[in-house]
Amino acid sequence: MKKCVIAISMAISFSAAGGLRHYSSSVEASDWQLIEKSRLQCTLSHQLPGYGEAMFTSLASKQLNMEFELDMFKLPRNYAVAAVYSVPPAWMPGQMQREIAQMPIRKQYNGDLPEKAAWTMLSELEKGYWPTLYYQDWYSDFDKIAVALNASNFSRPYTEFAQCVANLLPFSFEDISYTVLSYQSNSIDLTKYSKKRLQMIGEYLKEDTDLDLILLDGYTDSYGGSWNNKQLSIRRAVEIKTFFSDMGVDPSRIEVTGHGERRHVAPNDNKMSRAKNRRVVIRMAK
Repeated sequence: MKKCVIAISMAISFSAAGGLRHYSSSVEASDWQLIEKSRLQCTLSHQLPGYGEAMFTSLASKQLNMEFELDMFKLPRNYAVAAVYSVPPAWMPGQMQREIAQMPIRKQYNGDLPEKAAWTMLSELEKGYWPTLYYQDWYSDFDKIAVALNASNFSRPYTEFAQCVANLLPFSFEDISYTVLSYQSNSIDLTKYSKKRLQMIGEYLKEDTDLDLILLDGYTDSYGGSWNNKQLSIRRAVEIKTFFSDMGVDPSRIEVTGHGERRHVAPNDNKMSRAKNRRVVIRMAK
């Protein structure tokens, strides 16, 4: 362990006169937990006694993503940079430490790292290395800080975390929060593409029913008479409201408005243009 500490000190040019305060969990108490597990978010957490919490998070999205966040009891007082290294523990003699990234430190904000660095840290933990951050203490000119993530007891929670990430929805709330559904002529039957879109929304609502408001605006083309079109636009929107209610959304949070043949988005002088006017617009707010 002494050789490891000396090597670390040399690599990051610590002053011999400076103190080093080291924060990490002991091997026996190293605690990794999957604190968020759903198809919307996966978060793997590691407690750092006396310092805070380290978290790796991936969210439902079209693109695979990952973020590392260092939730600190004492937020930074100024702007700086922390050096992030992969450090071999004492029971890996002869192994070299490797630099992973430089983490910007922002005043009054938690530290964080983007996707590539976060994945690298996870890979190093999987191999038994301890990702460690070094920076000048912003509350003392005499001290430097080392914050280490202990790889002990990491394997099983990480496997659960990886499985959670693999099961995330391939789209986010932003991808469905504004959706236009199209309809067959003079009916409440959705087009094939719109059925798929509605199914996507249904999959999301199974995981997250805590929406503040859903606005459903129904429209028709100009064929069939204005009164009939008004009623048809309402029926279309009500059908969608029923679908959302069945998914667990509180009906009182769903507002339905039928506009009939008003507010066209395209001319009604040809088949293709009329199809664009037969629609229900869904707007969601959280």
